[in-house]
Amino acid sequence: MRLSDLTGKEVINIEDGARLGVIEDCDLTFDSQSGTIETIVLPNRGGLFHFFGDSKSPVIPWHSIKRIGDEVIIVDLSNSFERIFRQRGQNSR
Repeated sequence: MRLSDLTGKEVINIEDGARLGVIEDCDLTFDSQSGTIETIVLPNRGGLFHFFGDSKSPVIPWHSIKRIGDEVIIVDLSNSFERIFRQRGQNSR
């Protein structure tokens, strides 16, 4: 599978049905030893909080992806959004 095959698919959390975003201009993080994908970092959503400097991006661990369909990617994030966003903030420091 190529990254371009994922483009345009919406990411849905199976636990609560939350729409996390669409894979477009996402970032990937890789394991430097094995070269495998570790996470997908979705682009920031616009909106009021983004205007005030809240630049948190959803980070999807690769192992959390359960199914890739024609239009959606189903992930299982048993952690809260807050924990995911905090992880991204700590990694960028």
